[in-house]
Amino acid sequence: MKAQNYKNHARYYPFHHFIITPLTLIYLGITVYRLDFTGEENTYASLYSLLGAIILVLLPLLARIYALKTQNRIILLEMRQRYFHLTGNSFYPIERQLRLGQIIALRFAGDEELANLIEQTILKKLSPKEIKLQIKDWQGDYRRV
Repeated sequence: MKAQNYKNHARYYPFHHFIITPLTLIYLGITVYRLDFTGEENTYASLYSLLGAIILVLLPLLARIYALKTQNRIILLEMRQRYFHLTGNSFYPIERQLRLGQIIALRFAGDEELANLIEQTILKKLSPKEIKLQIKDWQGDYRRV
């Protein structure tokens, strides 16, 4: 597996990103195109089809949101454990000073640079992108959703 770094760390799940989501959007588009309000029966059938298409679009998005929320909670737990392991101190006071995006970006930092990068992030209010660009010892996350 290719070593992960800032330039290649974005991840796509092909089945979700390139098959399910496009197909559901195509289906929604076809359904909207075929809407027919020429009579009462056609109106009800069209609205029924539109409702079904909207539900089909929302289902994979909802599944993705659930997976990402779970992943974010796991990353937060991982960072709490790493910080305690490295410093012997609780991460909770630090955590309150950081946004979730910053914590997720800090996850990629190696153990030797993590504590210093956390301090810099708080002092300079670094964005997740700025944090990632400062990481020297990139720790890849090959199990992300």
